[in-house]
Amino acid sequence: MSFHFEVTHTEGRARAGVLSTAHGDVETPAFMPVGTQGAIKGLTHRDLESVGAQILLSNTYHLYLRPGDALIARRGGLHRFISWHKPILTDSGGYQVFSLSERRTITEEGARFRSHLDGSEHLLTPEKATDIQSQLGSDIAMVLDECLALPADETTVRASMERTLRWACRARDRFLALRDGLVPGVVSTNPGQAQFGIVQGGVHPELREESAKETVDVGFEAYAIGGLSVGEAPDVMYDIVSRTTPFLPADRPRYLMGVGTPEDIVEAVARGVDMFDCVLPTRNARNGQLFTSRGRINIKNTQYAEDEGPVDPDCRCYTCRTFSRAYLRHLYSVNEINAATLNTLHNLHFYLDTLRRIRESLRFGRFETFRHEFPRGTGH
Repeated sequence: MSFHFEVTHTEGRARAGVLSTAHGDVETPAFMPVGTQGAIKGLTHRDLESVGAQILLSNTYHLYLRPGDALIARRGGLHRFISWHKPILTDSGGYQVFSLSERRTITEEGARFRSHLDGSEHLLTPEKATDIQSQLGSDIAMVLDECLALPADETTVRASMERTLRWACRARDRFLALRDGLVPGVVSTNPGQAQFGIVQGGVHPELREESAKETVDVGFEAYAIGGLSVGEAPDVMYDIVSRTTPFLPADRPRYLMGVGTPEDIVEAVARGVDMFDCVLPTRNARNGQLFTSRGRINIKNTQYAEDEGPVDPDCRCYTCRTFSRAYLRHLYSVNEINAATLNTLHNLHFYLDTLRRIRESLRFGRFETFRHEFPRGTGH
């Protein structure tokens, strides 16, 4: 195993560290841009490196359907296929399956669903999700978990959490069998792959504690907190994160899935989280919403039609160094492809630079100062 994590600095419950993988190191806390189909929409890898991306997230569900994990394995794995030579995390595909509410059925065996592309039927089990990610060869593979629609009563949440635990055991058994070469017909394109377990339990602290303890007992390389940022109030999410991280090993990275706004990330770091992903910076960029040190702006608004200033006077990304708000608004208004590219460059730079500043503040013992000075307007 080439997977290793070292905490280098702490302040309160916040930590800075280094996550080592088969494809290089990641400084934490870290944000993972979401490259659903093996690419960040509108950007090249050169663009990603220019804004400081250390690790990408790709989607098991979409890559399984197109072009297929077997094809990617024949091409030497996902890193080689997409020519990205830094770390990659793949999710299990569970969230996409469960979001197809009219196209799937959940049983103890797994999730049976119909493809959103052609209606073909598929069964995604904990073992199948593990096999797919083995063939993709990501550095971090996520177990299949049940993504429950909220709000839900505590009895329903408990049943879902317990099913996720049973699935976690099956996924771990499969992962270890693959590592030992005991699964014929499945190619492991990255022998250094690590597997993360996922803590569920909705907004119920006692269920989160139980899920965390039992998931840790299964024995994964590291652990994630799932099932949050799905419509609950920010304070509720912060409270659940705060009550969950103490039950996760201090010597392993902690990943808060699908979160969130820049303000959410700062608050989660304060509660002991190390890794994040979210579609907000890229999706919002394509819709004309830009994150800045002075709050969000909608570049499509008429007030920017003759604004010669940069998107964010405090930002040093290529977009802000080169183009005016007026020009960016023009590009968006005429549906120019460059609008998505330049907006995405800025938003990802803002996110990744925020994480860089968090790490720097932790190294110098100034995180709490940074946290209290961080502009609230970038949040909800």
